[in-house]
Amino acid sequence: MGMAAAAAFHQAIGTIQIYGCCNESGSQKAFENSSVKLVSNGHGFNIGLLRRGSSNTHGWKLGVIHATTSHTSMVNPVSSPTNRNSKDSRKKSNEAALILIRHGESLWNEKNLFTGCVDVPLTKKGVEEALEAGKRISNIPVDMIYTSSLIRAQMTAMLAMTQHRRKKVPIVIHNESEQAKAWSHIFSDETKKQSIPVIASWRLNERMYGELQGLNKQETADRYGKEKVHEWRRSYDIPPPSGESLEMCAQRAVAYFKEQIEPQLLTGKNVMIAAHGNSLRSIIMYLDKLTSQEVISLELSTGIPLLYIFKEGKFMRRGSPVGPTEAGVYAYTTNLALYRQKLDEMFH
Repeated sequence: MGMAAAAAFHQAIGTIQIYGCCNESGSQKAFENSSVKLVSNGHGFNIGLLRRGSSNTHGWKLGVIHATTSHTSMVNPVSSPTNRNSKDSRKKSNEAALILIRHGESLWNEKNLFTGCVDVPLTKKGVEEALEAGKRISNIPVDMIYTSSLIRAQMTAMLAMTQHRRKKVPIVIHNESEQAKAWSHIFSDETKKQSIPVIASWRLNERMYGELQGLNKQETADRYGKEKVHEWRRSYDIPPPSGESLEMCAQRAVAYFKEQIEPQLLTGKNVMIAAHGNSLRSIIMYLDKLTSQEVISLELSTGIPLLYIFKEGKFMRRGSPVGPTEAGVYAYTTNLALYRQKLDEMFH
């Protein structure tokens, strides 16, 4: 493909992204039903993980991966010329960014309590972690945001986006009722173009800890015994009393990712997910093809974004952006660098 043709192709997809942000009702249903089926050239999701030690086959840990420039073609969401009926642009497997962020510290994290699905907000430290996460992804394109239904994840997403240089406005999509849809309608097409839809789903919630919720570690150990508590926390398929196992959490979180989020990536939309330790571990298990033993040893830090590139049906983990000014962050793909250059031209 020549340079001119490639540019036109990217512009066409960029338009599809922009006009796909909000429909007339502004409802979540619009996104759930807007999937475009594409033929993927990839058949797997093969990705390596950093090991803690050469002899430890189960001790996987996320780490910073210093990637080099690769010649790829991420959609440029800044461009806006229209070509909304281009079938070729939808058939091609575009490159898209997927950002995963675990929420910052919550008030119950601070108190060392089991939180689960109790809806607790961030601490001041958690707010600062969310803002720092936003700085780290401030030059990475975001067209759609998915969060859990819990306030700590939603706060993290919103605070992070206050740092983004594109300055689009994240807008929560409400489809609880016909009235909610009507009352949240946006009447300006230009305003729609400058917004990012935020879709919340309980299926991205933290795993439900049942009778452990609200207890601290000492209370839990006294009530159930240290060995039993360790089994609940570190096993894959053993749930706490009246709660969810990691396996049960994975079933709902991964199903939601495959049904609702992956189709958006297939159309070239760049997605951010702000969620929780266990729901994100579940999604990473799917992306990186981890075993049940590998996923229980997976560690995620609060407020640290993890970047994947989705291209030709494959997820390629690119590690954690370490800062908005470090050149290596934008060498993940050619078009991430071009996106940052475009932002420089727009806002300087």
